[in-house]
Amino acid sequence: MKKVLIIEDDLNIAELERDYLQLNGYHAEIEADGRKGLARAVTGRFDIVVVDLMLPGCDGYEIIRAIRKDHEIPVIVVSAKDEEIDKIRGLDLGADDYLTKPFSPAEFVARIKSHLKRYQRLKGETGGQETILHRGLEINPASRQVTVNGKDVQLTTKEYDLLHFLASHPNIVYTKDRLLDAVWGNGYFGDTATVAVHIQKIRKKIEPDPALPVYIETVWGTGYRFNP
Repeated sequence: MKKVLIIEDDLNIAELERDYLQLNGYHAEIEADGRKGLARAVTGRFDIVVVDLMLPGCDGYEIIRAIRKDHEIPVIVVSAKDEEIDKIRGLDLGADDYLTKPFSPAEFVARIKSHLKRYQRLKGETGGQETILHRGLEINPASRQVTVNGKDVQLTTKEYDLLHFLASHPNIVYTKDRLLDAVWGNGYFGDTATVAVHIQKIRKKIEPDPALPVYIETVWGTGYRFNP
């Protein structure tokens, strides 16, 4: 049974999320305090974390940042903050998805299922894949490690998945919609801004000059292409 940690100070919302998850076969636990939620989130006991942004003790941004230091598990933000800057900041820190309150419980569960299935599939399918080498960039599917000129690069789960997909299909231009389907899956309900945010984050980590990328090229009006 997959374990879900819900960090949410609105008890009505937290219990709604928990009840729907339990009806769908998940074990869900609630933590209303940000500090306590952070401490529990980084123990490695949970398969996925659902976090609000506005919390007592510490905010959701700090929790996402702490999780991403050592863990690749999916993180989903559920928040009343619906400004684009809030979504971009959450995704930029390493959240995998962003759901705005009020939300559909059925959609909430669908997103949980989608991210857990994709995470488990990606963890289990790396055997036998060859290391990808492109001009100093090395991607090792067996260990999910990335290096640039011998230096380790720390990527989140979705950053790695997106980079690996593009690097596995060099010289092909992909639209943002196609990348959403390929990396986030058909069950993902977010918008294409998610792709742009993750591309920006990857460039900051692997490109010699993110303003003049040599690996991931923007094809204006179309999408992105990986240059081998």
